[in-house]
Amino acid sequence: MVKNTQELLDILKGVAQPEDYIEKEEDNLVKMKLHEYINNYLEDKGISKGQLIKNSGLDRTYTYQILLGDKKPSRDKVLAMCFALKLSFEEVQNLLKATGYPILYARINRDSIIIFALQHNITLTDTNELLFSMECDIIQ
Repeated sequence: MVKNTQELLDILKGVAQPEDYIEKEEDNLVKMKLHEYINNYLEDKGISKGQLIKNSGLDRTYTYQILLGDKKPSRDKVLAMCFALKLSFEEVQNLLKATGYPILYARINRDSIIIFALQHNITLTDTNELLFSMECDIIQ
């Protein structure tokens, strides 16, 4: 049975050792690394690595290092790849959560603009223009 975060937190409070929790709740823990998620999305969405590079605006060599798991990109670089992969808002939130980055939060001005862009299928370029026009840092 898949447990929600609150249920897992409650269980974690009651264990004597973290190892007990990890062993017992193994099926509820995230197992994939960022590069594995990105590579899975590339395959699932039928997007080539070249398209990912072009649409994300990231450096070619750096992107390949991310895809191999050799580099851990910043949250913004992950967001750029999410736009290039045309991920839904829910997919972006799950990816951020699973890879240890803060999820997009609607109470934060910049994040709310990014959420709007994702929900309206706006491209990364147009999202950056929107962010810039609203005096927020662009996704780099």
